[in-house]
Amino acid sequence: VAMESYRGFLALLVSALPVGFLSVLFTLIWVLHYREGLGWDGTELEFNWHPVLAVTGLIFIQGIAIIVYRLPWTWKCSKFLMKSIHAGLSAVATLLAVISLVAVFDFHNAKSIPNMYSLHSWVGLIAVILYVLQLLIGFFIFLLPWAPLSLRQVIMPIHVYSGLFLFGTAIATALMGLTEKLIFALKDPAYHSFPPEGVFANTLGLLILLFGALIFWIVSRPQWKRPKESDSILLKSNCGNTERVEGAVAISSGSNTDRSDSELNNEGATRKRNLGLDDAGQRSTM
Repeated sequence: VAMESYRGFLALLVSALPVGFLSVLFTLIWVLHYREGLGWDGTELEFNWHPVLAVTGLIFIQGIAIIVYRLPWTWKCSKFLMKSIHAGLSAVATLLAVISLVAVFDFHNAKSIPNMYSLHSWVGLIAVILYVLQLLIGFFIFLLPWAPLSLRQVIMPIHVYSGLFLFGTAIATALMGLTEKLIFALKDPAYHSFPPEGVFANTLGLLILLFGALIFWIVSRPQWKRPKESDSILLKSNCGNTERVEGAVAISSGSNTDRSDSELNNEGATRKRNLGLDDAGQRSTM
């Protein structure tokens, strides 16, 4: 059962990562081939950074940050190391999202285009603000050793839910933005006439949606959840090998190999008695 579960996880992982990478690649191809490229001069070229950075940060990198705790080969790493990796990925995603907002605001201001009038812009700005708050709260409460355990226990379910909610919101915002851009940009031929750019961008939207579905499926499976620190081992931060293996089989949802403290104590006492008898026997033969 454990091996089948592990293989299922690997199958989903090797499906999700290429789909996420293709989403970023398709976004780059879209802006380089159909939208004239990238630049930072207040023109359309600067605006084109907006979808590239948003998809790369808030969708692809953030998706990886969400499932990084689920990777079984990282369970032998310390929880602090994995928290640091999760926080680092989230910080990069948030930074790219902020830069993408700067690009679109610069473009609008240079072209005297009104800001913040569409649903896409409302939801997108709210998502980025909440991402920043999520990052700060996670850093000060979970990464730094200041917050009491009781506060962490209260905030953790909210942190997990809000992270998934914002990831889903970023996907929805990207799909709205794609549709909005295609409707505005495609005039001759029009979007409704199935031009190659429209079909290509629609395919990009499907890739983003599929990536989100795979990430949500991976993170929602309880058998792939990282074992709790009490059940697994606090290991070296360099993920080195250790002698204890109690928590290493937690990928199997049905197995329970832990023994109670009383059993371990009784076993230890028995070993001590046996050692004492052995010593006595050795002395009697000398």
